[in-house]
Amino acid sequence: MRVETNGIRIHCEVEGDGPWLLMSHSLACDSRMWREQIDVFKGRFRVLAFDTRGHGRSDAPDGAYTLEQLADDLEGLMEAVGVERCHYMGLSMGGMIGMTHALKYPGRFESLILCDTSSRIPAEAAPVWKQRIDMALSQGMGPLVQPTLVRWFTENFRKARPDMMDRVGGLIRETPVAGYVGCCHAIPKIDLTDRLATVQVPTLVVVGDSDAGTPLEMSREIQLALPGAQLAVIPSASHLSNLEQPDVFNFLVGRFLDSVRA
Repeated sequence: MRVETNGIRIHCEVEGDGPWLLMSHSLACDSRMWREQIDVFKGRFRVLAFDTRGHGRSDAPDGAYTLEQLADDLEGLMEAVGVERCHYMGLSMGGMIGMTHALKYPGRFESLILCDTSSRIPAEAAPVWKQRIDMALSQGMGPLVQPTLVRWFTENFRKARPDMMDRVGGLIRETPVAGYVGCCHAIPKIDLTDRLATVQVPTLVVVGDSDAGTPLEMSREIQLALPGAQLAVIPSASHLSNLEQPDVFNFLVGRFLDSVRA
């Protein structure tokens, strides 16, 4: 279904029954990235997976986006669907949106699961993001597919799972240029680490041990900044750890959610 909020239409899917579990995807993907998790958790939760502004079947307005704007989109979606409190799981950009939302709208999350993400991007990374923006604007999303897959998955997995490379490559290629560029303006500006101590929510930080995009050090920084946060490192996984090691990922997330609910 599509929900109108914050000046745009956001596409979302709801499956299952139970406490709310929201899933927020990475840059250049959409809610289909979570299929392996939705199928597992819809038996115990009412899962809401949505397409971030600029992605999938949500609107993709021109212009630079901000993480606060994306957090406002999320708040509007929750209000429209009737979500008072939820467990929230976000990967990469989705994790950044979750942290921003937790700071701006305290009390809405029962727990946070922050996967392969960062609370601060170093200033020296700015030229990399500008290069990606320029490439998308001048050549479209096609040339970004292969280098993104290299960053997102280990070499062994890329060789063993050409079907997954086709699937995720398709998501990257289908991402609207305006949406990709808009979010590329938002992501490198994140600087939340010093504020996270105020977030009093049970949190699990998950990261692949081979994640080059948001490496272990970034996840450890989040864990240390968030009171009582747990850190789980997934072996033989890079940035999209939920797809590279879904069984391990789902076990870790399920165990954490069970402990929070208990």
